[in-house]
Amino acid sequence: MFLTSLTETLPAGVLPGLSAGLGVSEPAAGQAVTVYALGTALTAIPLSAVTSGWGRKRLLLSAMAGFAVANTVTAVSGSYPLTMAARFVAGVAAGLAWALLAGHARGPAPEPLRGKAIALVMTGIPVALSFGVPAGTFAGGAFGWRAPFFAMTVLAAVTLAWIAALVPEQPGRRHEKTPVLKALAVPGVAPVLAVTLVFVLAHTILYTYVATFLGTLGLGGQTDLVLLVFGLASLVSIAVVGAHIHRWLRVLTLTGTVLVAVAAAVLALTGGSPALVYVAAALWGLGWGGVPTLLQTAAADAGGEQADAAQAMLVTLWNAAMAVGGVAGGILLDAFGARVFPWSVLVLLAPVLAVVVSARAHGFPRTRPRTRQRTRQRTRRQARTTLPS
Repeated sequence: MFLTSLTETLPAGVLPGLSAGLGVSEPAAGQAVTVYALGTALTAIPLSAVTSGWGRKRLLLSAMAGFAVANTVTAVSGSYPLTMAARFVAGVAAGLAWALLAGHARGPAPEPLRGKAIALVMTGIPVALSFGVPAGTFAGGAFGWRAPFFAMTVLAAVTLAWIAALVPEQPGRRHEKTPVLKALAVPGVAPVLAVTLVFVLAHTILYTYVATFLGTLGLGGQTDLVLLVFGLASLVSIAVVGAHIHRWLRVLTLTGTVLVAVAAAVLALTGGSPALVYVAAALWGLGWGGVPTLLQTAAADAGGEQADAAQAMLVTLWNAAMAVGGVAGGILLDAFGARVFPWSVLVLLAPVLAVVVSARAHGFPRTRPRTRQRTRQRTRRQARTTLPS
């Protein structure tokens, strides 16, 4: 998961060098994120269906090999079309990885530890944001933008050897096909998917071009530090969400939305103050870090028996939003300049907040369904203990 997330987001940290190295504008270079996300969005569901009967270890090795090849080509390429093709291949590898990682993590673990196994695997995402992207940004500034992609190739090769030597094989399973769109008819699924699409779009527009935006404030040389603050705050957010999501999913989603909006407002009005930029980065991380967990949980709760289909649609919309975010950010950069990005986030988060507030019955209810079920069970147990013998 660390490798998947870092490969996806690394271009945001080295965007100026990437654009100069390929001889294209920064909006054009920003499409490296778009093409990657497009590869994932287009292939996650089909690959999951086609490869459902394959051995899980073979698929995992194939995905890591795809990352190794794609990052190697990106590191050595001087051609913009070839680089974009490599990024698309990396996105396809990510689509394959997303289709099997959660299930592969659950497989070897005893039943009581399966939830923790998935949570542990998913920490690869915030660790990539907290340390991987800032480290890649620093390496890109010190040794050139190609160096982080070479490092990613080495990491992929080490991971390949690790999987081959130690990870147990798990057989695939043929699943009965369920129409994905059927999940949309389940109350609550559509609001969660709508929030996913717009929230991720808002985040991606700013995150993809954060180096360019910081450059307009005279802080282009501090991109790695700003991203480090963002990433560390994201880790705090994930810890808080993990501890309280069973009771406060709705409150945490509302809080995250407001925190990201406040961060965008601070960036929009900062006037170039370094202290305020770092405050905004911390608020951004605190708001955003737990969002993936919140939205995945909300989709599973709302989906009920259609939870798998709802999750598949969430992954597809998530990556579609990232693809659109890269394109939209490039258009905004060309038309209005980088200072428009925080304002764009504010505009997009307004409907997100409205949907979360209105979906109090289904989608983002005051009490999670499983919590209500546990409460009813506890009440029944207590009632039985008070009955006369």
